[in-house]
Amino acid sequence: MVTQRKPKASKYLTTPTRPVQVDRDRSVAGLLEKMEGTGFGGRQLAEAHRIWLDMLGDNTTIIVAGSGALIPAGMRRLLAYVIKNRFVDVLVLSGSMLFHDLHETLGRYHFQAHPSMTDAELESAQISRMWDLLASDEEYREAKEWIGGFTNQLDQTRPYSPREFLHLLGRELAEIASEDGVLTSAYKSRVPIFCPAIADSGLAVGIAGARYEKKNQFMFDIVQDVLDMMNVMAHARISGIINLGGGTTKNFIQQATLSNVLQKEHHHGHKYAIQISTDAPHPGGRSNAVSFDEGLVYGKLARGAHTALVPCDATIALPILITSLSQTAAKYMKGRKKPNFTFGRELIVEAA
Repeated sequence: MVTQRKPKASKYLTTPTRPVQVDRDRSVAGLLEKMEGTGFGGRQLAEAHRIWLDMLGDNTTIIVAGSGALIPAGMRRLLAYVIKNRFVDVLVLSGSMLFHDLHETLGRYHFQAHPSMTDAELESAQISRMWDLLASDEEYREAKEWIGGFTNQLDQTRPYSPREFLHLLGRELAEIASEDGVLTSAYKSRVPIFCPAIADSGLAVGIAGARYEKKNQFMFDIVQDVLDMMNVMAHARISGIINLGGGTTKNFIQQATLSNVLQKEHHHGHKYAIQISTDAPHPGGRSNAVSFDEGLVYGKLARGAHTALVPCDATIALPILITSLSQTAAKYMKGRKKPNFTFGRELIVEAA
């Protein structure tokens, strides 16, 4: 009987952790650098920062997917910052995020709730609650009516892809915005926004209201967005994804690497992937995104992909991560080749 040699412990015990030392003079980026020597979520957040910098330095087409109530929770200026500075090239966002951004661009606010407030009294006051955040039902209705009025101005004889529609919406809002948000920053920076489930949003409710009142016959062509995203991936020498949360947005950018078989193009999968989410994999909430092993099996990620899974609320991770990027990204941005886009009924992509 052949006895199997036991591996030596020294083969694995090579990199000791480095406890974080308090240093009042260090920047946020300096703190994250220290956290690279820790473990658990702290290490993963530091890895995410490092990977984002690597993407910028590697001329990567960077795609950010986001869902949930990040705008009401105060992430709007952070997202606008990464768009304006082209730390991101393509956005895939939920309809609710875009509606919330529209609401604030129109000069409205979201508010903090107090634990003593009951849902019954909030309902009586016509206030919507999102965990510990509040919004005026009346102001939301006004935003939906504004959207209906905007679509009345568009050509009713043809459908619009959600991507084309959102670009035009950003242009319209840029004329009246006192402060740039996601939609206006993306329009000004020529960053395309995709919204794979736009029907599940206040945007669609506003459009439906206008149609119900016989004011327009506006229609979406959602398949064009699939073709446009395939075109983005076909022109991407290297691609990287950043998932904020989960749902349809993250799957949309994952499937893009697979759908290129329709163009007879072979894509090797995303070279970089960051997931910031509190979702657990076992009920499927995170499994189709990262679950990085599954991503490799289905060809969504490249073999040897650089990945970070940050098990954290995005409203905690983003302020740290983006503030750190503001302190570290400049040298990586020098000479960065970014994809350029020409906006119309179809998205024309000029490779980086």
